[in-house]
Amino acid sequence: MPKVCKQPTTPPKIFHGLVTTSQQMEEFFEIARRVARTDAAVLIRGETGTGKELIAKALHDMSSRRNAPFRALNCATLTPELLASELFGHVKGAFTGAIRDRKGLFALSDGGTLFLDEIAELPLDIQARLLRVLQEQTFVPVGGTEPVSVNVRVLSATHSSLRSLVEEKKFRADLMYRIRVVPLFLPPLAERDGDICALTWHFINKFNAIYDRQITGIDQNVANALDNYPWPGNVRELQNVVEFAFAVGKGEIWTFDEIPPELRGEPPPQISRDTSQMTEQDLERQRLLDALRQAGGKRSVAADLLDISRTTLWRKLREHGIA
Repeated sequence: MPKVCKQPTTPPKIFHGLVTTSQQMEEFFEIARRVARTDAAVLIRGETGTGKELIAKALHDMSSRRNAPFRALNCATLTPELLASELFGHVKGAFTGAIRDRKGLFALSDGGTLFLDEIAELPLDIQARLLRVLQEQTFVPVGGTEPVSVNVRVLSATHSSLRSLVEEKKFRADLMYRIRVVPLFLPPLAERDGDICALTWHFINKFNAIYDRQITGIDQNVANALDNYPWPGNVRELQNVVEFAFAVGKGEIWTFDEIPPELRGEPPPQISRDTSQMTEQDLERQRLLDALRQAGGKRSVAADLLDISRTTLWRKLREHGIA
């Protein structure tokens, strides 16, 4: 049956920045409200782009710690040395360039909440230090000798199975039990009844307010493509797809040629060139440039086309000197 995606007459519900019309999400929000009243450690499980950090911030804002600091860190973006310094701070002279004492996130979050995203990426030695903080509520800064006491609620998130990582000896079992006192499972976009259409219009209205193009309708073929796509990047990917249409299209109707190739069931277009004399670094640089051109310069859209995170794209652009 052809899919129709008309602008909803009833506005969607908004829960601390998460937009939805689905019963699955309503049930999830109700559990989150109850969990927020406790000080239990929470592990938020969910696919990339489902809104795990928004849920963590909501748990903080609904808790008794709401007036204290909320800090967040993506554990996948830093080296082990920088992770240790970022989490626990360091003292002057701890390493080359440490010209003064620096507080880490645990000290800065004292009395509040620390959210550790992609916690499965933590190196084993950092896992051991994190376990001590959770058990004793104390830590020692990098290069220091004196323990520092803190009162921090730790929330964490991952898209990976920690039990599988424990079996592979890549994650500590004792730490897993400490951080997942309450596991919360955030539903993927494809399983949220009605949310693909509702969120599509939410983002259309958002971009209508800031771009010259004004979309007032969605072609039926576009609606079918949106509904049939599995959305591996979830809500973040859907937002990128809508912004892609504003970047490359025109007119009041969103048409089928204004969606990315993967939604049309096509591979991304390849530019023919002689690559025999190109190094792997040259090829990667060219792939980055091709994606940026195809995305009209929009980095979030380019990252989606390359199937990498925006953080990874930013790092690669810097490495290749692409402004």
